[in-house]
Amino acid sequence: MFMFKLKSNFSPTGDQPKAIEKLTQGIQLGLKNQVLLGVTGSGKTFTMANVIAKLQMPALIISHNKTLSAQLYQEMREFFPNNAVSYFVSYYDYYQPEAYVPQKDLYIAKETQINELIDKLRLQTTANILSRDDVITVASVSCIYNIGSPSEYNRFIYNIKTGDSTDIFEIAEHLVKIFYIRSEFEFKRGTFRIRGNNIDIYPAYEDFGVKVERDLNNKVCSISLFDPLTGKVLKKTDQITIYPAKQYVSDPKKFNQVEQEIRQDLTKESEELKKQGKELEAKRLIQRVNYDLEMIKEIGYVNGIENYSRYFDGRKPGDPPYSLLDFYNYRYGNNWILIVDESHITIPQIRGMYEGDRSRKKNLIDFGFRLKSAYDNRPLKFDEFYPKVSHFIYVSATPDEWEINQARSEIIYLKNKNIKEKLRMIQHTGVVEQLIRPTGIVDPEIEIRPAESEIEDVVKEIKLRSKNKEKVLITTLTKKMAEDLHSYLNELGIKSYYLHSDIHTLERSDILTNLRKGKFDVLVGINLLREGLDLPEVTLVAILDADKEGFLRSKTSLIQTMGRAARNIKGKVILYADEITKSIEEAKAEIDRRRQAQIKYNKEHNITPKSIIKPIREDIIKAEDKMFLNETRSDYNTDQEYLDSIKPENLTGIDKKKIIKKLRKLMKDYAENMNFELAIMYRDKIRELEKN
Repeated sequence: MFMFKLKSNFSPTGDQPKAIEKLTQGIQLGLKNQVLLGVTGSGKTFTMANVIAKLQMPALIISHNKTLSAQLYQEMREFFPNNAVSYFVSYYDYYQPEAYVPQKDLYIAKETQINELIDKLRLQTTANILSRDDVITVASVSCIYNIGSPSEYNRFIYNIKTGDSTDIFEIAEHLVKIFYIRSEFEFKRGTFRIRGNNIDIYPAYEDFGVKVERDLNNKVCSISLFDPLTGKVLKKTDQITIYPAKQYVSDPKKFNQVEQEIRQDLTKESEELKKQGKELEAKRLIQRVNYDLEMIKEIGYVNGIENYSRYFDGRKPGDPPYSLLDFYNYRYGNNWILIVDESHITIPQIRGMYEGDRSRKKNLIDFGFRLKSAYDNRPLKFDEFYPKVSHFIYVSATPDEWEINQARSEIIYLKNKNIKEKLRMIQHTGVVEQLIRPTGIVDPEIEIRPAESEIEDVVKEIKLRSKNKEKVLITTLTKKMAEDLHSYLNELGIKSYYLHSDIHTLERSDILTNLRKGKFDVLVGINLLREGLDLPEVTLVAILDADKEGFLRSKTSLIQTMGRAARNIKGKVILYADEITKSIEEAKAEIDRRRQAQIKYNKEHNITPKSIIKPIREDIIKAEDKMFLNETRSDYNTDQEYLDSIKPENLTGIDKKKIIKKLRKLMKDYAENMNFELAIMYRDKIRELEKN
């Protein structure tokens, strides 16, 4: 019986069938590493879905940011409407991690705003993994962070069956142990209520409530699933499994042993601080840990309990934490696949997460705010992450050398001659190419022009395209260059805008929408003009200073940037360079190779290329907020000056709500960029407005 049922109105076409077949056979033959080199617009997501359906194996798909993860999640839900498609990303709307800035003697307490919907989806993910075989999870790189032991989590699962003889308060006690809260007035996810001889439970990971009815002999006589809002019974069942309301669970019986270990480490580490002449830091550490232990003893929880997770998990110092990958291995063994989307970005991001986390915690530990056990509440190191997965598929239009080498070298060093022969027969080199776009669109033509007169030349090209309402993307090397060029173009009467990292995340999408709507014709940017931009109206991509070798002008960056012109049949790329660098040479050769493959396919199948037509979505920032966005942060010299200009006494209640919404967006952006001091300033202004 097939568990995964793919639903789609179209069938694989172009070189999708060959890619699907090769990747499927590679997994079946036991390959650990395979690469799907798929050009933009070739339907890589559809290929992934077909591979999962053919293999009938659970899958974890990792993407490098929340936005792309959300897109993949929606697409996978459409492809597999009857399967358990889960979404696992960081559940914080706002996350300000605990930190200490010694230069200013500034301690910043951990502060978060949890998105309840994402929290539900995360809990649903672990519940699905432990209860179903047809699971596809789309995750961000946060899935390599510590979430606790799957075996410990599994121990706390609570099963209720009809016929069970259980006291009502016994059920309540079980629910409290797995972090459900009794609430007689507000029935929401993660709560339960007692109604006479019956009990209602609202699972933390579901959209329905569970009614457990008992007879006069204290036996469970009925279990119903119901709509929490209307009370309407949706279905009856003979048994129900309730999963914990938190992913990190620990046995309270362990506390005495854990407390003893923590106190031993506290004595040892406080003495070390004293020997270093850090009397204040030692005293601070003793006070902090004693307070935390008292809180855990009394209420079972304290803000920052995860810093003691090593003790509760039974891990030794330096041992890897338990992550979502461990849940997959615990449930499915080696019989699952990991798909790394945009692998040329995602893999380096996974590599760097451990060091970034450790550097922040070092100050907390050195200055007596945390025990050294805080180091062990962390993401996986790359050499811990890699062995946990039996089957990788790296997906990218520009896979990095590391992924390609891993895939090719595995085949070269295979000892099994039989498997080697089968791979040779299907011409599998470890790298599977998908170069054909079903739309027939050919990769853009590339022209190299001298950099000496690049501005004058690009202005002429812009004017030619503006007449036909076509759009232009220009990439520069620095923010200053982007802003200066934007100003110069506007002086010439050319409507333009610039886009770089100083533009807040939520405003970037609206700038792109305005380009598509025709409010301006040229967008000037830096490396933000690469992954994730889908602009069918763009007919020219101009790359200034293309011969300046480095990250922004590497082979990978050039190919990705060129790809922005591959959605329109008039697409063209102009590289302004005084010398042909190795990166330019390799990027141009690769684009030319892809062009020829598509042209050949179009001729053989009598395909006439058509530009992509894509509807323009609604702005993220709604019209009702525009009055506040007219007066932006950039109108002021400093953030403090901007915040001081907002006077609560001059605002109506409705105005306050609107401006609080805007300030929250800015606060989250600063927190995401690790600028915690500015995030705190915005948070305090929000509190002032809410108080008034």
